[in-house]
Amino acid sequence: MSLELDIKLKRGAFELSAKLHAPAGLTVIFGPSGSGKTTLLRAVAGLNLPDQGTIYIDGLDMSVAPPYLRSVGYVFQDARLLPHLDIAGNLDFPKKMGRNVSAEVRSEVVELLELGPLLGRSVKDLSGGEAQRVSLGRALLSAPKCLCMDEPLSALDHGLRQRILPFLERMRDQTRIPIVYVTHDASEMARLADHIVLMQNGQTVMSGSASEILSNPAAVPILGVRAAGTVISVKTLGLDAETGLTAVAFSGGQLLLPDTSHIVGRDIRLRIAAQDIVLAKERPRALSALNILKGIITGFHRGQNSGVMVQFKVGDTVFLARITAYSAKKMGLVLNQKIFAIVKASAFDPAGIGT
Repeated sequence: MSLELDIKLKRGAFELSAKLHAPAGLTVIFGPSGSGKTTLLRAVAGLNLPDQGTIYIDGLDMSVAPPYLRSVGYVFQDARLLPHLDIAGNLDFPKKMGRNVSAEVRSEVVELLELGPLLGRSVKDLSGGEAQRVSLGRALLSAPKCLCMDEPLSALDHGLRQRILPFLERMRDQTRIPIVYVTHDASEMARLADHIVLMQNGQTVMSGSASEILSNPAAVPILGVRAAGTVISVKTLGLDAETGLTAVAFSGGQLLLPDTSHIVGRDIRLRIAAQDIVLAKERPRALSALNILKGIITGFHRGQNSGVMVQFKVGDTVFLARITAYSAKKMGLVLNQKIFAIVKASAFDPAGIGT
């Protein structure tokens, strides 16, 4: 299944001009407040009708179809559960409204989101994280061909967000439908996104895989300095006896991380923020940092302030480092120059480690 969108929409002084291709998997919509992210989601769900253009869901043009015909699940910032029904009743509500949901699919969703222990409970007895898991389950049981999620974790504290993220990863990997996901959180985006679409001033301005967008210097003005960086897939090799850290392998070599030996042999996804990388022209010695990578400079982006984003490749993997303009000038950095990148093992945020 996929979502294809090319629309124009005007509401008052605001104009949306958006193009989007979202295949099966999770596509993050990212941009500053007021850029049109929620308006785009509402157009997909049929809550805002475009003035012109097309919205194809699973190959069918749904541009002017009413919401109930679009088979779009929608998850809001708050769970919006029905308080007069228990949890089982909330999950079964789509079936009462005519959705074709088999007992097998219901069991799969309950297992996927670990909802079994909650089924007989009242809505008012749920924590914020539990309520949002029920909301996710109800959306999946509406038999959606597309799922829209509008900052579903923004109302939760950090601990609850970390407990919900593995469920979202499972949904991304197992549901086989396009999931369009709005977030302002950089680690959340890096951990979940298969694809990223950047929006600014009502327009979709850049799109690509998570690794392409987050390591692209041209994307920094929209991503922001703190969100820019590198997303790489690595395989855990096991505990390094000398350092007590976990060794992981990627296409350009190996890295040492805080102990994640409990997932040895698994492929995981890492985010390395641009601001956590230090560059050197020569291989440094006698450092406390244990990760030293040798790469080639492939691009620059000079910001409005004193910062410069330096893009470099290690093997086939693209990285991004943020340094000062003064340092870049003093070092004489140029395209195709060999460079050494230093990354502390402690720079790897556990919140940015996903599957």
